[in-house]
Amino acid sequence: MRHKVADLHGPVHYLDFGGSGQPLLMVHGLAGSALNWMAVGPQIAETHRALAIDLAGFGETPLFGRAATVGANAQLVHDFIATVIGEPAVLMGNSMGGHIAIVEAYTKPEWVTSMVLVDPAIPGAHVRRPEPAMLGIMATLTVPGLAQTLLDRHVQTLGPEGLVKRALELVCADPSRVDPAVVEAHVRLTRERAHLGRQNARALVQASRSIGLRMADPRFWTRVLAVRAPTLVIHGGLDRVIPISAAVELCRRRPDWSLEILEGVGHVPMLETPGLFIEALNRWMAYRIASEPAAAS
Repeated sequence: MRHKVADLHGPVHYLDFGGSGQPLLMVHGLAGSALNWMAVGPQIAETHRALAIDLAGFGETPLFGRAATVGANAQLVHDFIATVIGEPAVLMGNSMGGHIAIVEAYTKPEWVTSMVLVDPAIPGAHVRRPEPAMLGIMATLTVPGLAQTLLDRHVQTLGPEGLVKRALELVCADPSRVDPAVVEAHVRLTRERAHLGRQNARALVQASRSIGLRMADPRFWTRVLAVRAPTLVIHGGLDRVIPISAAVELCRRRPDWSLEILEGVGHVPMLETPGLFIEALNRWMAYRIASEPAAAS
């Protein structure tokens, strides 16, 4: 795993897991980073050229005068594919990263060969009352100025270890399953980001409000129906952030897309159960290769 930086109207940090063949770009979710993929990146590199990007305002990619909205980061992902990768790629996105993958596949179909959506941030079939922890976060993000103040205070109170622990409790069904080395890498990154001060909160608030507006936009489903790329949806059966009903509704509208439900798993299966995640990915990859017609000789 090598850390690299590209210049795309400012520095963009990414992880290069190596590998050769078809490129595959991994895109993290809200408040995440390229490190979210470190438990599965090496295995993916066995069959692909595997890369994971830090979106603007997250991980080790600074805002640098850029916005952290979904639209701005979707453009950043496209620029990365076109400039750094230089050829069409498989797009794998978790949560907000899954939403960004759909945006790219809809707006720039020639650059996306296929998609893997991991607990993607999409509208649910039915509106439900969020859990108290989620409700408090959403309420905070709607009040101008309050979000930055409370998030800064949260960082100071919990510290890097506490923040990572709290985050894993929200997104994992069983946080104890996450590899301690992966947890420690996230703690180190959180500690390094502490010097960014209010930029941390600014990026999170921008992205949160942006993904909320996009998930409420009825045009989302029209865009989904227009996507041409073959798609696998992997979803944790115990996801408390994006309910499993959302993934079921997505694949009801796109019956040609494959759905793999990982029972007993939360919102970030590539972190919580990397073995199950890779098994689901490999099954689909093998099926797609087997299903493709043989080339005429």
